[in-house]
Amino acid sequence: MYDKIVLEHGAGGRLMHELIQTISNVLESPRRGVDKAILNTKIGKIAFTTDSFVMKPPVVKGCDIGMLSVNGTVNDLVTMGAKPEYLSLSLIMEEGLERDFVMRIIESVRRASEKARVKIVTGDIKVVEKGGCDKIFINTSGIGMVYRGVESSTLNAKPGDAVIVTGSIGDHGAAVLAARGEFQLEADVSSDCAPLNSVLEALVKKRVPFHALIDPTRGGLATSLNEVAESSRVSIEIEEEAIPVKEEVLGFCEVLGIEPFYLGCEGRLVIFTPQAYADKAVRVLRTLEVSKDTCIIGSVVSRSKKGEVRIKTRAGGLRALPMLQGIPLPRIC
Repeated sequence: MYDKIVLEHGAGGRLMHELIQTISNVLESPRRGVDKAILNTKIGKIAFTTDSFVMKPPVVKGCDIGMLSVNGTVNDLVTMGAKPEYLSLSLIMEEGLERDFVMRIIESVRRASEKARVKIVTGDIKVVEKGGCDKIFINTSGIGMVYRGVESSTLNAKPGDAVIVTGSIGDHGAAVLAARGEFQLEADVSSDCAPLNSVLEALVKKRVPFHALIDPTRGGLATSLNEVAESSRVSIEIEEEAIPVKEEVLGFCEVLGIEPFYLGCEGRLVIFTPQAYADKAVRVLRTLEVSKDTCIIGSVVSRSKKGEVRIKTRAGGLRALPMLQGIPLPRIC
């Protein structure tokens, strides 16, 4: 039990999930511990989500905090089975920040919103004294219409589901770590940051059913799988050999002693679909540039009261793959 907030509370792992649950209990939230909401209206189901972005540094290879703020919220809407439509944009900036830098970030927001086909419709600006924040923090909220007949939730994974990932893992986390220059390592790693609405559109258009979608951001693939396992009360098994990891990311992780399963992604989707549709899902998604490396990495094997994730190692053993503990990579999103 912690008497004070520590960095681990925002790292995406076990402590953050416990804090969210505690706050939800106090607020008597109808969907406790869930960071998204589905609103039932007369015109259909509306998806709503909000997120704050505090990436350090705010610019890395292949991504900046402006692009991230748009794609991060767009992808949260996608995981609810919704077509992203409208976003808000609120900026908290440090006194003394260069105007050119701010406009570079805003231009990035514009390009990202155009690519994701969403509109920025409202927002806010606050400026704090120097040292009151680290250059720039961004909050975005998003809304979209849930596709008719789609029911996507981390509560819905079922035994027999195949577990699919739409590309290599850990790219964004490795790019942020490399950009900090703290370890004096050279690594040509680019963030995977991208909008994923085209992935959802393809699944819906080709009538590929799915039970759950999740984007493995803070805490990486391992933490996201544990979130689904615990919420759905199932046991998940994945194969290390099947998980796509780029050589440069793997080499970077090996030098630093970090497992790529805990590095965040910002352009990947984990899909839980009935086994009978798994091969079709892979074929469909490999036709898109953003998901051209889609592959099956495991399955939901059984019910489990507590929920658990296991990984079959390259050596053939089976070990637990728990949710992230600690902060191996803070401030990535």
